[in-house]
Amino acid sequence: MAQVEATTERVVAADAEKVFDALADYSGTRAKLLPEHFSEYEVREGGDGEGTLVHWKLQATSKRVRDCLLEVTEPTDGQLVEKDRNSSMVTTWTVTPAGEGKSRVVVTTVWNGAGGIGGFFEKTFAPKGLARIYDAVLAKLATEVEK
Repeated sequence: MAQVEATTERVVAADAEKVFDALADYSGTRAKLLPEHFSEYEVREGGDGEGTLVHWKLQATSKRVRDCLLEVTEPTDGQLVEKDRNSSMVTTWTVTPAGEGKSRVVVTTVWNGAGGIGGFFEKTFAPKGLARIYDAVLAKLATEVEK
């Protein structure tokens, strides 16, 4: 099994603290940021950053749905890590200042891919699909925090 990685980023016209707080607000803002690829969103514990346990289904393709139960940690300032209890998937959100009143948001998801020919196709196509999904999340995040 090869590790598969998908990364996308965006510069947002809002302070890093405001952007981070919006991403960490699982009981409020986060649900508003999710495009149609996400369903059955539910905060099961916590709701604000570290210690949150959140559930959703992620439909990456018409045939591929992941049932995710994510534990949220904040290992460093400006970083949220979502570890899926149901798979090897880990998503890291990193928010850093990017000039006056701006911040850079980088989202990286890694997981252990399938082996063989299926793994080849997964490693080739899945990162692009997931990047499109997270581009939509980042666009909604920008709309939310740039108000």
